[in-house]
Amino acid sequence: MTTPRPRTSADGHALIERLRADPEAPLVLIAREGGDVEVMTGDVVDVSELADIPLHSGSGAPQEVFALVPFRQVRERGFACHDDGAPLRCVIVGERAVLARDAAINRLPSEPVALADAGFDIDDDEYAAIVRRVISDEIGRGEGANFVIRRDFTAAVDADPREAALTWFRALLQQERGAYWTFAVLTPGHVAVGASPEAHVSARAGVVTMNPISGTFRHPRGGATAETLSAFLENTKETEELFMVVDEELKMMSAVCSDGGRITGPHLKEMSRLTHTEYMLRGRSTLDPRDILRETMFAPTVTGSPMQNACAVIRRHERAPRGYYSGVAALFSPATDIAGAQTHDLDAPILIRTAYIEDGRLRVPVGATLVRHSDPDGEVGETHGKAAGVLGAIGAVERDEPVIDPDAPTAERPALADDPDIAALLASRNSRLAPFWMNPQHSGVHGPFAGHRALVIDAEDRFTTMLAHQLRHLGLDTRIVAWDAVTDDDIHAAELLVSGPGPGDPLDATSARMRRLREVVGARRASGRALLAVCLSHQILAAELGIPLAPLSRPHQGLQLRVGIFGQDASIGFYNTFTARVAPGTRRVGDAEVAADEVSGDVYALRGPGFASVQGHLESILSRDGIETLECLVAHALTPVDA
Repeated sequence: MTTPRPRTSADGHALIERLRADPEAPLVLIAREGGDVEVMTGDVVDVSELADIPLHSGSGAPQEVFALVPFRQVRERGFACHDDGAPLRCVIVGERAVLARDAAINRLPSEPVALADAGFDIDDDEYAAIVRRVISDEIGRGEGANFVIRRDFTAAVDADPREAALTWFRALLQQERGAYWTFAVLTPGHVAVGASPEAHVSARAGVVTMNPISGTFRHPRGGATAETLSAFLENTKETEELFMVVDEELKMMSAVCSDGGRITGPHLKEMSRLTHTEYMLRGRSTLDPRDILRETMFAPTVTGSPMQNACAVIRRHERAPRGYYSGVAALFSPATDIAGAQTHDLDAPILIRTAYIEDGRLRVPVGATLVRHSDPDGEVGETHGKAAGVLGAIGAVERDEPVIDPDAPTAERPALADDPDIAALLASRNSRLAPFWMNPQHSGVHGPFAGHRALVIDAEDRFTTMLAHQLRHLGLDTRIVAWDAVTDDDIHAAELLVSGPGPGDPLDATSARMRRLREVVGARRASGRALLAVCLSHQILAAELGIPLAPLSRPHQGLQLRVGIFGQDASIGFYNTFTARVAPGTRRVGDAEVAADEVSGDVYALRGPGFASVQGHLESILSRDGIETLECLVAHALTPVDA
């Protein structure tokens, strides 16, 4: 089938001028990674589900589609949200043109857009109180490792929203650098304009790429230097924040890619007023791009982890729906794969650093990533920095400094990443990470457990997708089933049952999930058949053995420890708030051998006839010795009880 292309206009500026004054005419402007401006228009169609995005016409011909995907689409994954009914808005591209970047800067409107009645919808003290509650009530109760809670900077805009959007788009082209997409989207009743630093997910020629970015360094007045940036790169909170989001996005990569995903980096994302740290994740997939987008909704950098609980925490602590904030903009472009079949490429940045105009009001949503180390006042400051970065870049408020001389809009300053000391600091981060995720991987048809099968129970933490990938690498034919879908027949029939990790208090008697996990672990252990229990399920197994559980004095969310696992020292990543605990020096409880901390008695692993368990996440990027430890524990669990 010949792929039809949108009608191409020779003059991008003429196309903008034709559409500029018509409030009903859709107009999409995109400048990708510092390039020229793509100008698009076409029919607007709102759809309900990602599967409904019309990648083909009524006759079956492929078509290019631009989509704004709101946060509320997480409902497609069964996750909670404040549902504001924001439409999944599609523009079926019928006409496109290209406008040179410098020409856009010279010809788009530049008169300042006045704001009135400006400020945050939640004041600083109130936001700091929310931060404290999330740290104590959510992270402190084991609900997750990190959560992003937003607030909105709002103002009245007494200007035509389309003119304001074009003005701000021009300002971003001129003043902001380092953006993955600079964009303006003008559709009836809704305007969005921004410069997103983060490519959430792309799919091209079967290669899926994700780009987790975390850690925010706000440039001091006068600009960033190697010295000021070094202090940021050495900050424990900023480093661990990035590692946690990489773990969360690897969960998604393991769900959509046959080879799980490989890490490269870290890199610096240098923008005009902010610098971030980032990794790149790549893997191969044959999924429909809409399915890839669904399985990766949405970036942990703007939600938290684990994803399902993060959405519930957001609903508990944010007072209003998110609209498009933390959703994605997505461009689906007809393409041909290496076999000659018709497909679509996907390019989808996160909707952050974006200003929205709706009903005469400007809204700039910004969020801070809250972790166990978070300082409430520091997180308040981070939201101010992010809002000021957007508002300064679009010229809505006075800029901190003339980052780019208006008379030389393409001028560049030296990249800090080229500084040898900065490069060494970045590279040193990888010494903490698991080589498994940085090297090529495979589904292990020649692995040590080839010919064996495993059933992994997902207890609402998609670390199970990474764990399943590692088990496949070791040779096991592995499938995943949700805790509330696993049957008693599944429990008894599995050759190796892996009861997985999840958030929450293992002693919560009101939780249906905890009750079911206790049933699963108890029944499997009673059967004598191979059982491996991880993190939450390890705690449940320990309680089954009579070992008491206790909350940690400080949560181990995203913490790397070197621990003894049955005679072997191992560097393992931990994401736990509760622990099984024995008297220091205890080596055995009943028929179970115990590996525990010599001082605290915190139990790191258990093994006995037909079973093994581990508190840490062997699948995490923080588990340098994860794959080797997993192989040893699986080998023990699969050893026949009478051997």
